[in-house]
Amino acid sequence: MRTKTGKYSGYIRPFSYLIDLLIINFFAVYIAHFPENQILFLIVLNVGWIGIASDLGFYEVYRYTKVIAILNCALKQACLFGFVVFALAFFYAKQTSFRTLLFYLWFIFILILFIKFSIYYFLQTYRVVFGGNHRRVVLLGNKASISPLKYFFTENPDYGYELIHVFEFEEVKDEHIEEMFEFVMNKNMDEMYCSIIGLSQDQMNALIDFADSNLKTLKFIPDGNQIFFRNFILQYYDYIPVIALRSIRLDENLYKIMKRTFDVTFSIVIILGVLSWILPILGVLIKLESKGPILLRQRRNGLNNNEFNCYKFRSMEITNETYTNQVSKNDPRVTKIGKFIRKTSIDELPQFFNVLRGDMSVVGPRPHMVSYNQEYILKVDKFMVRHFIKPGITGLAQVKGFRGEIESDYDIINRVKYDIFYIENWSILLDLKIIVTTVYHIIKGDEKAY
Repeated sequence: MRTKTGKYSGYIRPFSYLIDLLIINFFAVYIAHFPENQILFLIVLNVGWIGIASDLGFYEVYRYTKVIAILNCALKQACLFGFVVFALAFFYAKQTSFRTLLFYLWFIFILILFIKFSIYYFLQTYRVVFGGNHRRVVLLGNKASISPLKYFFTENPDYGYELIHVFEFEEVKDEHIEEMFEFVMNKNMDEMYCSIIGLSQDQMNALIDFADSNLKTLKFIPDGNQIFFRNFILQYYDYIPVIALRSIRLDENLYKIMKRTFDVTFSIVIILGVLSWILPILGVLIKLESKGPILLRQRRNGLNNNEFNCYKFRSMEITNETYTNQVSKNDPRVTKIGKFIRKTSIDELPQFFNVLRGDMSVVGPRPHMVSYNQEYILKVDKFMVRHFIKPGITGLAQVKGFRGEIESDYDIINRVKYDIFYIENWSILLDLKIIVTTVYHIIKGDEKAY
């Protein structure tokens, strides 16, 4: 039976942001006597705090983060935010004394740190006393290399790692790795920790491929004498180094909220501003040319490989292959109006309803039909990594020219390559760039470049 893994703990970070901003703004008025009617002042104050916090990682506190690291980051945050406060006081609150400003900064940081550490120690107590907020983990490797981390997991329940099983072998063979794979799937493990010592390149690749294909977190325990040339992420559990395979920013609830807010806002604008009038017009034209529904529903794979109904304006006649086979060049099934709406990508507009429902994002890896997805899983390395985030109406691969029909392995391999790059390097600015580039290529008429 799966234990509690802290389903709602991801909301702590945005909650912390909200509480801290309330403290900063409230006491800016009632202690520092900053002008409460100055909208620009409040905007700069809040943007300054958020910008500094994002750059320093002030809110990036994980279960393995040490107290000293939190305090070091808080000191930097206090100093930099202090410059912002003094600059604002110079322009907007010249009547406020230097002593008052220092008291304001001291007071808010004591209060913010008190709340921050209260949450930090509450979670530790919650993990020990109630057994919640846990991650179920397994260890693989020889005794010498995994013993420190084994001891750490066992003796530090406040970190929230539940060590379920240890695969301890002096020489790790392929059958040992397969045994762990079976255990991870049957027991529904969250994370795998594997010692790099003694692993061959093929075994490492097998571990990585398994983790990517089954949406499991994989972390390596390095040998202190080894040097890594890939861009792994080095983390410390106490003083024990652990290598994480990749960092996905959209795993963080704050960034999920940011992206979801953007998606909902953008889709509502498109639905009310474009689909509200184009849907009835196209509906009549589609119905006049051929029989069948106005909107086509195709089963596609999305977040965590879950299936959903993807909506499109119907651009072809209804046949037995309509819902299972992709459209090819000069496809006889495509109608006259279908050629136009496909060339201009108007057929994709109903997917903004998918975005509003939460099945998709405006930007992300393009979803494939279920039958093709199953084929590509077997053919393309790391194909399943695309499903760590929601699929999109457009994506980085599409603006780089890998759009539409997949004519060869070259097309799908490069699509996956750009999708993984997007997942590992996501930002709101990247989303905006992709949207602008998509619109540009549509206007320009570059059919393979959007």
